[in-house]
Amino acid sequence: MAFLDRISWTIALLLALTLGLAPFVPEPHIWEKLSMLAAGKLRAPIDMLDLAMHGAPWLLLLAKGLRAVKGRSVG
Repeated sequence: MAFLDRISWTIALLLALTLGLAPFVPEPHIWEKLSMLAAGKLRAPIDMLDLAMHGAPWLLLLAKGLRAVKGRSVG
């Protein structure tokens, strides 16, 4: 988990806001894929890969945030 500490908050946030949301028009891609997942329409392998690629920066940001909160409560 030390790799999370080496990634700066700025980089993690920039990744989430750029790669995580691109393309922005007509709606963020991650939102489109999550909507497809909720509706049960996420079946094509390319859509699953797309969800993984656009979701990864958000998972990184979430993991970094959880690590920071957990580290703060322990110490």
